Amino acid sequence: MNLTVLAYVIYLAVSVTLTVWVARTLSHHGRLFLSDVLHGDEKLADAVNHLLVVGFYLVNLGFVALYLKTGDDIENARGVFEALSVKLGVVLLVLGAMHLGNVYVLNRFRRRGLSDREQFPPVDPDDTTPTAWAPEPAGA
Repeated sequence: MNLTVLAYVIYLAVSVTLTVWVARTLSHHGRLFLSDVLHGDEKLADAVNHLLVVGFYLVNLGFVALYLKTGDDIENARGVFEALSVKLGVVLLVLGAMHLGNVYVLNRFRRRGLSDREQFPPVDPDDTTPTAWAPEPAGA
């Protein structure tokens, strides 16, 4: 087997495996975060989580496919390792950037939701709750 083809096979196997592992990890651990962002709506959180995973797969596997080609033929084992290290390093950087981008955007939504929730008191005010926004008692 040609060493260039061997490098392609190893690159695809490792890149696809890493992409699947990262997507599953983010999906599993991101569900709770999405539920909080979406104010506890579990069905919507599951739907958004699934859509994010599909988008993650499409973008990252598309990048892996586009980045497959090498410029030169690989002629020895050293060339295989050098080509794989560059390609896998770039794939890992893209996976990390996608993850950080998703977390940034979702955190912005979460912060907006938290600030909206802070606009309203968690319980109705009564005579024993000293707050600046509590209405004056009747007859005072």
